[in-house]
Amino acid sequence: MGALIFSWIGDILLMWENLFVYGLGAFLMAHICYIIAFKIGQRNPGKIGDINFVKTFLRNLPIYILAAFTYYLINPHLGPLKIPVIIYIIVIVSMATTATERYGKCNPESFWQVFIGAVFFLISDSMIAINKFYQPFEEAGIIIMGTYCIAQLLIVMGIRAHLIKP
Repeated sequence: MGALIFSWIGDILLMWENLFVYGLGAFLMAHICYIIAFKIGQRNPGKIGDINFVKTFLRNLPIYILAAFTYYLINPHLGPLKIPVIIYIIVIVSMATTATERYGKCNPESFWQVFIGAVFFLISDSMIAINKFYQPFEEAGIIIMGTYCIAQLLIVMGIRAHLIKP
């Protein structure tokens, strides 16, 4: 619920250009809520030392590549928003990689819905960044909102599937 509330606040704040950084902050909080929910929703979440680094890194490599490529494109145009955007990228990548950690630690239906939702969220936010800081494009609104709505729906459905079929 916290993630959805912070997302709603972020949606409202992003309607105004001068409140962009506050909208970014609201979505940052939403992703932190999702990270917590994804961790809580795992059977045997393990400890940091239990992670096979190479396997985990390779599994998450597409997420890292998408985030790095987006940052590469937008970096020259960030200006004073550079630090907040870097922090945001770290948190959304953490949210997406935490979704991958659920593999084998929850039921498959829940895993796949949450994981695909997290990837759609990453794509949505990458499109926002590219449209705002690199090159505006005509279809941005529909692509951003389409991927964002799918992301939220899949994540909520995945969490619900976890609660119904533990």
